Amino acid sequence: MQQQIDTLVVAGVGLIGGSFALALKRAGRVKTVIGVGRTLANLEKALALGVADEISQDIGAVAHRADMVLLASPVGQMGALMAALAPGLRPGAVVTDGGSTKSDVAALYRAHLPDHLPWCVPAHPIAGSDMSGAVAAQYGLYENRRVVLTPLAETAPEAAETVAELWRACGAEIHCMDAAEHDAVFASVSHLPHLLAFSYVDRVAAKANAEHCFDFAATGFRDFTRIAGSHPEMWTDISLANRDALLAELADYQAGLSRLAALLEAGDAEGLNRLFGEARAARTRWHQQFLRRG
Repeated sequence: MQQQIDTLVVAGVGLIGGSFALALKRAGRVKTVIGVGRTLANLEKALALGVADEISQDIGAVAHRADMVLLASPVGQMGALMAALAPGLRPGAVVTDGGSTKSDVAALYRAHLPDHLPWCVPAHPIAGSDMSGAVAAQYGLYENRRVVLTPLAETAPEAAETVAELWRACGAEIHCMDAAEHDAVFASVSHLPHLLAFSYVDRVAAKANAEHCFDFAATGFRDFTRIAGSHPEMWTDISLANRDALLAELADYQAGLSRLAALLEAGDAEGLNRLFGEARAARTRWHQQFLRRG
């Protein structure tokens, strides 16, 4: 059955929240989108672009109108948003999120919405960009993308299915994991690469000849460092929220760098060639699978 939402409240009308709103509007699944945020200029831009139909800087003031709430803010803001929502939420109003970490967000739901847990559905849309704000929102962001749901033990099946069906209306493919598995997987394939990109650009920028280096940087540098253009506040929140998994990944990566340094120091061409070849083959396999997913 097609889910219809009378009023969708989106906290954070940027790339993730704004694109969700636009996709549901295009699919005819939502009547009214209320955009909520801290920055009035971004909210006014969301209104002007048709991402939101109404705007507010106070989520508590509009909570009573919500049939669904999407928390698309940085993870570090979600606890305060949930606390502000709690007094006004109607029974049956679904609350979901777009956070990139899930164990910490699950704890926030339990801390701030303990009486509303059957209607709480943690989620993570696997789509991103180095752009932010309402101007980054796009209708087709979620087409042929994956969305991971990590329902709480208390989450009602019908609430999870409501969220899943609306993401499908955006063109997404739904997967389910538990929160701990999610955080371990994404520490490896998403969060660590962002830390590496930020750190690498920071080290180049700190060089005495940084401007000379940047002057000669070309497509390889651009491709490797694209995600270093991502939102600093969001990635600070993600890094701290998934700290334990990331520390384990960093330790493993440092061991890999030590192995690489040892091969270089020894002048081990065979070892280097083998490492590079195995990495290239693994990347090729992944890319072929990625292309088959569409």
